[in-house]
Amino acid sequence: MQIVTANRLADGLVVFLAANDAWSEALADARIATDAVAAASLMTSAESALNARLVVGPYLIEVRETPTGIAPVQLRERIRAAGPTVRSDLGRQAEKDVSHVSL
Repeated sequence: MQIVTANRLADGLVVFLAANDAWSEALADARIATDAVAAASLMTSAESALNARLVVGPYLIEVRETPTGIAPVQLRERIRAAGPTVRSDLGRQAEKDVSHVSL
């Protein structure tokens, strides 16, 4: 299973390609591709957003099903989804309840 992630051009935040070609900060909103054809379709949508200068650097990442929803397979992507590895009372992670990933 794969999803598309990128950074929103307006503020640099990590976003995920969601329904109706929208971009969401919530990993749970991501559209999931289960095969190569669906993944190519997601990337076509992402490239349209790139050309419209909505996002930068879109790419596919692997995700897996967990009891609490989907989760990125790679550590780098888990960190990107959770927010920076700084104090939890600073930045974006202070604004909402997210899991802190420390290294």
